[in-house]
Amino acid sequence: MINFNYETEFKLQEEDNLRIWIAGLIKAEGFKLEEINYVFCDDIYLHKLNVEFLNHDTLTDIISFDYTVGKLIQGDIFISVERVRDNANDFNTDFMNELHRVMAHGVLHYCGYKDKTKDEKSTMRAKENEYLAALKS
Repeated sequence: MINFNYETEFKLQEEDNLRIWIAGLIKAEGFKLEEINYVFCDDIYLHKLNVEFLNHDTLTDIISFDYTVGKLIQGDIFISVERVRDNANDFNTDFMNELHRVMAHGVLHYCGYKDKTKDEKSTMRAKENEYLAALKS
């Protein structure tokens, strides 16, 4: 089950299509979906979580809490719509494209992908692009 929750005025369009897309990503990576809760919020909301749970006093676009057990994907993904919008402007891309990238990014972490080293970042970006292309087709 994939749930979309809103702590801001932003609302996704086509929630059902996005559920199908995320479930397809999980299946393609060899995992099974249990439950993912997306929470769309603002910078203040996400900053508070970043400080409280990660001891990071910075703004971020996404925080994911991974409860995956074995191949059964479970987790909570918090996304700052404000930060995604700013990043889309900074990266000269469409807001929805950047939002979808971040949505996939969180799930890819649950599938075992990391992004700390240059090689890991490259692999993560390639996977994000692969699944973004699948969404658009």
